[in-house]
Amino acid sequence: MIQEITTIRQDTAAEKTRRATTDLSRFSAGDYVAGPKWKVLIWYFINYYIMNSAFPWPYGLKSRLLRLFGAKVGRGLVIKAKVRIKNPWRLSIGDHCWIGEEVWIDNLEDVTIGDHVCISQGALLLTGNHDYTLPDFPYRLGKITLEDGVWIGARSVVCPGVTCGSHAILTVNSTATKHLEAWRIYGGNPAAFVRERVMKI
Repeated sequence: MIQEITTIRQDTAAEKTRRATTDLSRFSAGDYVAGPKWKVLIWYFINYYIMNSAFPWPYGLKSRLLRLFGAKVGRGLVIKAKVRIKNPWRLSIGDHCWIGEEVWIDNLEDVTIGDHVCISQGALLLTGNHDYTLPDFPYRLGKITLEDGVWIGARSVVCPGVTCGSHAILTVNSTATKHLEAWRIYGGNPAAFVRERVMKI
């Protein structure tokens, strides 16, 4: 009798698992709106032909275009070729920052970058993913903040909702899934504490 009840419970659990499958045909962006359609469309072409171009357009031109589309950009921005920025109106960059080749700022949500921040080649700032516990796979968004003096290493990923504290470092090819504390170095996937950051005077 006990064995029969256990088998029935297992069968019921299996049926629920079979029913609860991902159905991407039901996906909806919900209340998320990137921005006015005209702005999104115009930015698409600027992003493709200038920001994401291999041609070395002047840094000043790129800064002016970002400001024109609502970004807050400080002084001395160095922004290399083939950089992708999803929504500049959700971007704030401080003074004297470096953004390396092929960086992707996928800012469905706000991204705030402090002063003297370095984002190295191929890094990804990812403000959105999906809720895999629901069949319709809805967006799950989170703001990203890189405080003053942060260095995001090449090919690294900063996930939604993460804050990198002042002068934190995320090493090459690492993934930050949780907050990085100030003046600490992190590495790996998921990123773990390696050691304190010490600067010579």
